[in-house]
Amino acid sequence: MQKEPTILQKTLAWGVHLFTACGLLAGFMAILAINQSDWRSAMIWLMVCLLVDGIDGTFARMFRVREVLPKVDGKTIDYVIDFATYAIIPAYFFYQAQLVPEAWRLICTFCILLVSALYYGKEGMVSEDMHFVGFPVLWNMVVFYQVFIFQISEMGHVAIVFIFAILHFVPLKFAYPSQMSRHRILTIVLTVLLIVDLLAILYIYPERNFWLSKLAVITAWAFGIMAIYDTWFEK
Repeated sequence: MQKEPTILQKTLAWGVHLFTACGLLAGFMAILAINQSDWRSAMIWLMVCLLVDGIDGTFARMFRVREVLPKVDGKTIDYVIDFATYAIIPAYFFYQAQLVPEAWRLICTFCILLVSALYYGKEGMVSEDMHFVGFPVLWNMVVFYQVFIFQISEMGHVAIVFIFAILHFVPLKFAYPSQMSRHRILTIVLTVLLIVDLLAILYIYPERNFWLSKLAVITAWAFGIMAIYDTWFEK
């Protein structure tokens, strides 16, 4: 007979769920910042969302949340918050930032939302060896690069949206940093390096630093190269 979880165990498990849910509060703060055209603060809040999502799974495993609270589905909570903070709020950010010609703003925004919903609904979103199949719903990162790094034409931004929309459904295996075991050390190092670099870019904004931007682009390309290698060359 399975032992009944203690009050302390249940409290800690609920604390993990509340911690996960705090990602939604950070997302709401991002919306308020977007409404004020405070792009820097908005992206900082979205980075907080990214941090919460990146570490809440570790806490869930540490405190055996699934065993302690079997009737509360943390994965569903996570999906709801992720869709808000990785798709809906970044789409709103994109729309308000006016990166593309007026005629394309709604088209691109609707594209972001529709492909994100379809990606979440497809089977095999994550492979057995813990890779995202197709470019994951990370529109917060796409918008980061568009607003804070890339200095390109308006139609260039349109092209970026459609390229990443298509990549959702191209069967490339993209790294899942918090779950995968293959190339784990390299993936974590690249992830930490990228996050630190992006935070530095936000810190100096609205100034731009060539080398910080270059490092962000190189790191993104490194993840792309890893996706190609893991898809076609890794056995």
